[in-house]
Amino acid sequence: MLPLSKLPIGQNAIITTIEVEESLFHRLSALGFRVGKPLSIIRQANFNGPLHVRLGTTDVILRITDATHIRVNSL
Repeated sequence: MLPLSKLPIGQNAIITTIEVEESLFHRLSALGFRVGKPLSIIRQANFNGPLHVRLGTTDVILRITDATHIRVNSL
């Protein structure tokens, strides 16, 4: 298991845990971040900026600080 923020660009993974406060958990769930759901990192902004994450057909821009609390297993 590794944090989503450390997943290499283009690598596919499955969400294993989401360890955030309740309000952020509900917001991430509404965007499609759920345990067992596959995702991939499309790109990262310059200077350690936000991540462009694809969950199925949904694209989400996610802050690095939030991505560190999402654990994934790479495929």
